[in-house]
This record gives sequence, C-alpha cells and structure tokens, in this order.
Amino acid sequence: MPQLDWNDLRFALAVADRGSLAAGGRALGVSHTTVLRRVAALERRLGTRIFERLPSGHVLTPQGEELVAAARGMEETVGRLELRLAGADLRVSGPVRVTTTDTLMASLLPDIIAAMKAAHPGIEVELTTSNLLVDLTRREADVAIRPADDPPQTLFGRRISAIGFALYARRADERRPAGAAKLAERLWIVPDDSLAGTAAARWINAEFPGVAVAARADSFVTMARLAESGVGVAALPCYLGDCIGGLERLSAPIPAMQTALWLLTHQHLKGTARVRILMEFVGKALADKRHAIEGG
Repeated sequence: MPQLDWNDLRFALAVADRGSLAAGGRALGVSHTTVLRRVAALERRLGTRIFERLPSGHVLTPQGEELVAAARGMEETVGRLELRLAGADLRVSGPVRVTTTDTLMASLLPDIIAAMKAAHPGIEVELTTSNLLVDLTRREADVAIRPADDPPQTLFGRRISAIGFALYARRADERRPAGAAKLAERLWIVPDDSLAGTAAARWINAEFPGVAVAARADSFVTMARLAESGVGVAALPCYLGDCIGGLERLSAPIPAMQTALWLLTHQHLKGTARVRILMEFVGKALADKRHAIEGG
C-alpha cells in the first residue's frame, strides 16, 4: 500500500480548492510547475488519477474526491496541533503574520509597527495587505487588524473603536462643506464590485443612486489618490482622508457608513508571547488614536 505524504496532499488540496495549478501554486507560494510535479508524483504513487484536466480547470475524479475529503480531515488535525503548539510558545522573538488593510498601512500602522519594533526588536512582523478577511483558523495569519462588523466568535481580541467615514475632494476644489444638492452635481469616485458590500458603497447607492461616476476602484487608497488628483468626490475612512494634505473633508462623519476596527487572533494563539505582545502594543497605540479613527 502506498504511503501518503501530507506535504503532497497539501498540493492536491490547494488545486481542488482553487481549481487550477496556477491558483493552487499562488496559495502555497510556489510555481505552478512545482504543483504539477507534486500532484503527478502523488498520482503515480497511488496508481490513480486525482484530477481530470479540462479546459475549464482541474476537476476531481471520484477517487480524487475521496482522497481530498481525507486530506481535509488531516488538514484540520494538523492545523489544530499547530495552533496548540504555537500557543505554548513563550519566546518573545520570531515571526508574527499580520493581515490588515491598505488604508491602515497607508496611514496609521507604519509608525505603530516601527515603535513596536523599536521596543521588541526580536519580533518579526510579516504583513499581508488585503481587503479580504483571511482564515486565522488555518494559520493564514496570526493577527488581523481590520474593519469588521461581526467577527467570528472563534476569534479572540477586542474592538478598538468605530471607524468614521466622510466625503473628501481635492482641497483646491472646495473650501467648505457642500450641501447634498451640490454634491449630486459633482463627479464621484466610487467603490467597484469587490467593495460593493462595504457600508460606504451601500450609502452612496442609497443616497446618490444617479451620481455621475468618474472612476471606480477596488481600494480606498486608490480612491483617495484619485480624489487628491481632482478626479472627483470620494467616501473615505477619516483616518486615511485626514492624513492626506491635498484632501479636504466635505462632510462630517456619516453614521450610515460607520464600521468598527478590530484586533483579532485565534483562541489558541492568545497565549503565544510574541502574538500577545504585538496585540497589546498595537491595541494600545490604536486606542490612543481613537479620536482620529472615529473622525473627530
């Protein structure tokens, strides 16, 4: 009977979850040729095909479905073990993987991380900037610093503050807040479909459904830079818009766009020394900036 290697099963699982060698390779941080080689070696060792190669992508065979189901169980077991072992790590040095948003990295977090590194030089911060909430239970990150309306109950952490949103435009274009009628006549920079679920996008669609759109973007940082260049009006988090000298607020913080900033980790990691230290340091530093985050 051929012996199953968890490292090979990880490659098969990545392809099954994402539908192609290239997407699986990106998830694992390797090339698609490496994924192809590992999957082919696993198929040869097992003497069966795991995937059908179709123009639309890689589709599991019946034998592949059975194998991947078993691999998922192994992944959960390995993941729980890794979390428990990491939670018992008392070292105040080593890597901490942090996921956050581009808006926070373009405004508040760089100075906070620099101060944390000065105080704890042994902690190595590995940053992932994304608008997606990665899966902390699968160790895709150790700590999440990001907006969330209702974070999973399996996670441990704290709500830092509300996040205020307001309208901004290039400073030279407007010297004082504009009324709703005047705003309706302006060109706008709006979130694209990837940000359609945000409170800002919902508010714009509800309050200005027929607004003239100058540009759409998948990033509030991109929207801020476009607004700074005079492309149009943009709804931005106040902690971002207020730190860009070329922008001016056109409104007070808008309650309907408000969300919350959370600092989160997995329950099993809260006892890890370097994770706990980073969360305490970053949490206090962000709490000290609560007035700015809320748009005061």
